[in-house]
Amino acid sequence: DFLISQIETFLRVTKHYLPHVARLCLVSTFLEDGVRMWFQWSEQSEYIDSTWSCGRFLANVFVLLNLLGQLGGCVLIISRNFVQYGCCSLFGIIALQTVAYSILWDPKFLMRNLALGGGLLLLLAECRGEARSVFAGVPSLGHQSSPKHLLQLGGRVLLVLMFMTLLQSEPVQT
Repeated sequence: DFLISQIETFLRVTKHYLPHVARLCLVSTFLEDGVRMWFQWSEQSEYIDSTWSCGRFLANVFVLLNLLGQLGGCVLIISRNFVQYGCCSLFGIIALQTVAYSILWDPKFLMRNLALGGGLLLLLAECRGEARSVFAGVPSLGHQSSPKHLLQLGGRVLLVLMFMTLLQSEPVQT
């Protein structure tokens, strides 16, 4: 009983902060990538220009679009304003990067991007619910809509892919 009362006290005290922390954790990859775009602007632009031979102007537009899409989407999600638009922006960034960086044929990066999409699906499911749960994507008791259940299931399955990238196919030499 003591442990349960301590857990309930902890949840009561932190229930206003945990949704923001959960969102921050789910979008942290996009935040890091957006900040890296800013600090590695010239390297990113050169890579896009050399890979696609599109010219420096279009390469800079790509980097700017990538930076604004990621940081803007993260701000919308963390602030809980227009979460759906923020998720759509980040889904677009995932698709754009998959094509631009030729990630489609690299299984490790493809699974990482699918896992990122899974996190975004969990955020979409959480924002669809009338009754907000303490943790984004964690099921709660009560009546929930079928689309929300499907988004949560899809998000959880895709998040598992992130952990599958940690598995090594080669035997470890000792």
